[in-house]
Amino acid sequence: MKKILITPRSFGKTDKSVFELFEKTGYHVVLNPYGQILTKEQMIENVRDVVGIIVGVDPLDRDVIDAAPSLKAIAKYGVGTDNIDVEYAKSKGITVSITAGANTNAVADYTFALMLAVARKITLINDMCHQKKWSKIMGFEAYGKNLGILGLGAIGKAVAKRASGFDMKVFAYDICWDNNYAEKYNITYATPQEIFETCDFISLHLPLTEDTRYIVNEKTLSLMKPNSILINTARGGLVDENALISALKNGTIAGAGLDVFSHEPPEDEEFYKLDNLIMSSHSAASTYEASVNMSYLSAKNLLNDLSLCL
Repeated sequence: MKKILITPRSFGKTDKSVFELFEKTGYHVVLNPYGQILTKEQMIENVRDVVGIIVGVDPLDRDVIDAAPSLKAIAKYGVGTDNIDVEYAKSKGITVSITAGANTNAVADYTFALMLAVARKITLINDMCHQKKWSKIMGFEAYGKNLGILGLGAIGKAVAKRASGFDMKVFAYDICWDNNYAEKYNITYATPQEIFETCDFISLHLPLTEDTRYIVNEKTLSLMKPNSILINTARGGLVDENALISALKNGTIAGAGLDVFSHEPPEDEEFYKLDNLIMSSHSAASTYEASVNMSYLSAKNLLNDLSLCL
């Protein structure tokens, strides 16, 4: 029987009817047996006889791909493909798809939630209240402030749309500029340096490439306002984490909200000591709605690509 490996733990969790798509087409599904993101070794062990993979953030490099001689198609459960050696896969005739738009609203909502939570120190206040410490904690307002968006793709656009309700002045950077959308939502084009220098909130929505890796670093952090806040719901590798820890400890910036890290969970113990950092377990896309959308779209993408290989 033709076998498909599915690694995301939330796949089909809220709507199991998606598995009927595989049953109807005669595929046997193997789910993530570990209850966590698979290591490279675990991926190699589990891909040996699969024809298709639906993958989350688990590693799919050359070694893993070479361990799967029957592999015909890869479907990303999400949009970021930096964990997949896409060019190598394509060179071996393996198609790669993404679930574009399926989690846009979920991540945009979460981005704004992090912005407000960090600015108003909601988690710190909550922790204190649970200890019956009823102190007033000062924070920053978001209304009317400057928001910088690095990466004006689908999620970046959705964040900008939400910012209009807060009467924020939105500045954005993207190599593929959508002028019509920018005009509709009063978004001003700015270079990354201009965003770092002028914005009160900076939100990352870039893919991780060699050009964008560590776009947030010691130099760019030093350009930011001391009352500014950094939000990252994109990829951990966009941020030089050592530089960010120093900036948070030294008061170079006021705070940060991170849903993604270079290594998850982060290994640097200094992260866990910062009260001006809100940490999140790569949960921005974890809504019932997004889970259903990504499950069905990744399944349909994979089955469609596999049918073309027959």
